[in-house]
Amino acid sequence: MKIYFLIFSLFSALILTAQQNNPVFDQKLADSLGADEYGMKNYYFVILKTGPTKLTDTAEINTIFRGHMENIFRLEKSGKLVVAGPFGKNEDGFRGLFIIDAKSREEVLQLLDTDPAIKQKVFECDIYDWYGSAALPEYIEVHKKIEKKKP
Repeated sequence: MKIYFLIFSLFSALILTAQQNNPVFDQKLADSLGADEYGMKNYYFVILKTGPTKLTDTAEINTIFRGHMENIFRLEKSGKLVVAGPFGKNEDGFRGLFIIDAKSREEVLQLLDTDPAIKQKVFECDIYDWYGSAALPEYIEVHKKIEKKKP
């Protein structure tokens, strides 16, 4: 009987050790970022792919892509767009990605519909639920301090 008590005690100690609280945990920061107890939250991961619309007019291409970039900056400023960036050339037709902080897929669709490149079907989108660090938006302010030129 003593051996079972010893094994139980050791097992309990291991569990308690593995679940210790983080000594540098900041409740105020976690709350401000919408973090769960693991410091994570739900986002939407959007893959932009080459769409069916093929543009040949340089002026139209410039207008649509200028609108695309303006929309990216607008969504970032509103706090909805957490990450955005293009892919290099690839055989899958992947053009870029967004990580969006939204309450629902419907909200994501509404936000994507404000992008002229998506509206004109230059890009198509695949949307995935994604669970990532609630601290992810914090990089934006750091990035502003290290970008020498804006696109």
